[in-house]
Amino acid sequence: MTEISGYSGLRAGATAVVHEAYAFACMRCGYGWEQAYEIEHHTDADGHQFVLYVTDGRIVPSPLNRPTCRNCDGHLVRILRAGRVASARDAAHRERRVPAAGPVEAPWEPEGPAAPLP
Repeated sequence: MTEISGYSGLRAGATAVVHEAYAFACMRCGYGWEQAYEIEHHTDADGHQFVLYVTDGRIVPSPLNRPTCRNCDGHLVRILRAGRVASARDAAHRERRVPAAGPVEAPWEPEGPAAPLP
């Protein structure tokens, strides 16, 4: 479901920063989107580890806990591997080749003599 694109430099007390991207599809309204996150791994004063999800420089809730649709605010959201929404959009915009319509030719056989009725 995720693609780990690597590690970047440490910042503000983070012991590691991992980049992950997810694709989302709302099962309620059909809206799809993708989002990349920097996941900062930290250790608190008591030695407990925790992570912060950061996108566009802002700390955001984990997209894995209760994702919310950006379009309808619904919570019936499927999480997919990154690139799935983009590939679906590309496929939808490709030229569709539909065969030309025309008369359908069906084999024709002349009827034989009618069967006598009883």
